[in-house]
Amino acid sequence: MNAEFFAALEALQEEKGIEKSYMLEKIETALITAFKRDNNNANVRVYLNEEKKDIRVFQLKNIVENVEDPVLQIDLESAKKINPRCVLGGVAEIEFKPKDFGRISATTAKQVIIQGIREAERDMLAKEFENKREELLPAIVYKIFPDTGDALLTIEKNEMILLSSEMIPGETLKEGSDIKVYVTEVKNQARGPIVTISRKHSGLVKRLFELEVPEIADGTVIINALAREAGSRTKVAVSASNPDVDPVGSCIGPKRIRVNTILKELNGEKIDIIKYSDEPEEYIKAALSPATAILEVFVNPEERTCRVLVDAQQLSLAIGKEGQNARLAARLTGYKIDIKAQPEERDI
Repeated sequence: MNAEFFAALEALQEEKGIEKSYMLEKIETALITAFKRDNNNANVRVYLNEEKKDIRVFQLKNIVENVEDPVLQIDLESAKKINPRCVLGGVAEIEFKPKDFGRISATTAKQVIIQGIREAERDMLAKEFENKREELLPAIVYKIFPDTGDALLTIEKNEMILLSSEMIPGETLKEGSDIKVYVTEVKNQARGPIVTISRKHSGLVKRLFELEVPEIADGTVIINALAREAGSRTKVAVSASNPDVDPVGSCIGPKRIRVNTILKELNGEKIDIIKYSDEPEEYIKAALSPATAILEVFVNPEERTCRVLVDAQQLSLAIGKEGQNARLAARLTGYKIDIKAQPEERDI
């Protein structure tokens, strides 16, 4: 039986990655708890010999002349029957056979062992995902809950909930489909780690570009800033450490293959990729894309404000629907942008 027990520990370590030493500590605690429950809180020692695949439990009793507490004490004559080398004032070890465990004690031991496995799994999961904070993870949609719209995902053999509030607005996930999620937060709580995942976080887009654009992955192209309104539009400012590299073209890719792959993952969300500039005027002009008829940009660097004059015919394009284009440009550049149309010249 003991050999099977240690074999089970081996399997547990291989399948779940739980160290045998950790489980042996939990098992020792379980056996001691079970024994004390049946024996009025007696002193106990457990020997777990992995090499010999042996488990032995002993009750410890102080050797005295006059026994006052039979649970904790034993007289010398009785102790010598157990071990002839026992002496007065020493400790006698009386082996206790696990087969003699009561039903309640056996249940207690089992509960402690199961709890130990759960704690180990929770700790491992927390450590695993703590290292994946702000990373992109592949997931499979396992189930959609129709009452809440939340999705149950399978991520690296773990099941996690993607809240409907963290989905891309307007997207409809289908069971069995492959998606990517962004790990925003990991909290280790008593009942286990809480891993928050998202598809609307701006970090998702950043990681998708790093995944699809080799020049970003190797540092040749740099994402300087990113502003996103999930489900609608994202603006990305990029630059290149190598003057011979076109950062915008690198992100778009041959025949738009790179950016199209990202757009597919984002459910068709629009993306404006612009070239970053250290010159605020140039940077703000680019940030207001797709508007192109930017006539003048007046910048106040100290107050981080600017006034932009555009062709009257492109005013609505520069501002965007419900002010979205101007709003994203402001977040991208860090400037408060006031957009005005160039007054039309009148014939005298």
